[in-house]
Amino acid sequence: MLRLIGRADTMEFWEIYYQYHPRVKRFVWALVRDEWLADDLTQETFLRVQDHVNDLKNPASLGSWTFRIAYNLCRDHFRKAGKAVMTDDLDREDLEIAEESSLETEFEQRRMGSCVQDEIDRLPESLRTVMVLYDVMEFDHREIAEVLGITVQNVKVRVHRARKKLKALLERKCTFAADDRNVLTCAPKRAPEGKQ
Repeated sequence: MLRLIGRADTMEFWEIYYQYHPRVKRFVWALVRDEWLADDLTQETFLRVQDHVNDLKNPASLGSWTFRIAYNLCRDHFRKAGKAVMTDDLDREDLEIAEESSLETEFEQRRMGSCVQDEIDRLPESLRTVMVLYDVMEFDHREIAEVLGITVQNVKVRVHRARKKLKALLERKCTFAADDRNVLTCAPKRAPEGKQ
């Protein structure tokens, strides 16, 4: 998935930037859930890449090294802000109505995505990060291990725990049902009468 572009001995910054920028920004946004902050942290990531790319001992690890910089900047931000999770309503891209979908189907998909994203945002940072890298960014276990500086076995354990915890959160807080169109829908569970 991560591959070095250009010649390994003369890495051009702009080649690196154009190859990795969209994915790094998507990764950062998935962690911080704030468009402006994601822009700032992504820009800082590439400033650090530019400043230190010539210090990289193993050019084959360029991708994981770049994502590790982004990950560490996000962690530093959360540490300084004193927050474990930042949330946002819905991703603007997810809000765009697909031409081939009906408004009703699109609404249900957004509502489902919002429900699931709310619960993902409640996961501890270490579990949320591996879910984003594995399920959203589609990194393999080895790539995640390189980005996070942990073993492949630890990555597998975290992915398993993240999915298990997310499933428990969703089962506890959300109600899932198939509507008359056989589209899976999700809604928050209601408190029993008299209990608020």
